Amino acid sequence: MMKNRSLFSSLGWLLLSSTVVIACSPTSNTSSSPATQSANLTISAAASLKNGMEEIKSLYQQEKPHIKLTYNFGSSGSLQRQIEQGAPVDVFISAATNKMDILEKQGLLLDNTRKNWLKNEIVLIVPKEKATEIKNFPDLSSKPIRKIAMGEPKSVPAGQYAKQVLTTLKIFEQVKPKAVFARDVRQALNYVETGNVDAGIVYLSDAKSSSQVKIIATAPADSHSPVVYPIAVVKSTKNVRAAQDLIDFLFSNRAKTVFENQGFKLAEEG
Repeated sequence: MMKNRSLFSSLGWLLLSSTVVIACSPTSNTSSSPATQSANLTISAAASLKNGMEEIKSLYQQEKPHIKLTYNFGSSGSLQRQIEQGAPVDVFISAATNKMDILEKQGLLLDNTRKNWLKNEIVLIVPKEKATEIKNFPDLSSKPIRKIAMGEPKSVPAGQYAKQVLTTLKIFEQVKPKAVFARDVRQALNYVETGNVDAGIVYLSDAKSSSQVKIIATAPADSHSPVVYPIAVVKSTKNVRAAQDLIDFLFSNRAKTVFENQGFKLAEEG
């Protein structure tokens, strides 16, 4: 009888030990590291960031092969409205602070994730192979200039900045009838590239990306609001850690080099 009790006692301790070992095993699902979990991130970004963000995708996935990046490019105003309507977005990058302000006031951004990331400049461009007498912004009001491409001021930040420049120079009302409003800055660039307009007002980064246009002038810094690109994690994200990791990478030296080569500067560098 004593032997049987001893045997049952030994078996009991063996089972208990096995349970403890299994529970503490590093292969348990409850202890998997967030750093190695896969995630699909959707990034809604201003159209002017397209070239740089595509390059970032390959660089980032060298470091984080388990993270898939999906981009949604468009005018910042359109992207802002999509987020308001519940679009599944993890990270938002706007070409204007006011679009980010709207989302922040509505409580749609994750607290303490918003940062100013990049800066840009506003330039006047013309088709490279087309003869033109334009030398500066005031020349846009001259009669030979019939069509001028720019973003739609109500929804496209590049269009808002363009309107500010023309208003400061006191020529907006003269230029407005000539304006060909685009859905985003990339479409405005395309209008100039194809020679469908006489000139266009776009970001420096977009002008530098094209071999088919020529930069005529840079808008004075005091003629428009600073062109700043804020970035933030959208509150509805289910991938907070992965989204924040991506933002951290965008502030790294590797990412900085990519965007500086395209005409951007980091906002914090003044």
